[in-house]
Amino acid sequence: MQKILNIFQIIIASLLIISILLQNQGAGLGTAFGGEGGSFRTKRGAEKFLFIFTIILSAIFLGSALANIIIF
Repeated sequence: MQKILNIFQIIIASLLIISILLQNQGAGLGTAFGGEGGSFRTKRGAEKFLFIFTIILSAIFLGSALANIIIF
């Protein structure tokens, strides 16, 4: 059971890293140092799906990490 949970965590972590890297950030670090942030815009289409998918993956990863602690 422990080995299956570890493999599951590696797969979820890899998907989480990919989903975070795929998210587009137009300004980058410019806003952190006083640059203009531009206007507010809403997420639509694939961008919204990727955002929600990232949140779901992070919740699954947190749950599997807690389960790994309890089982171990």
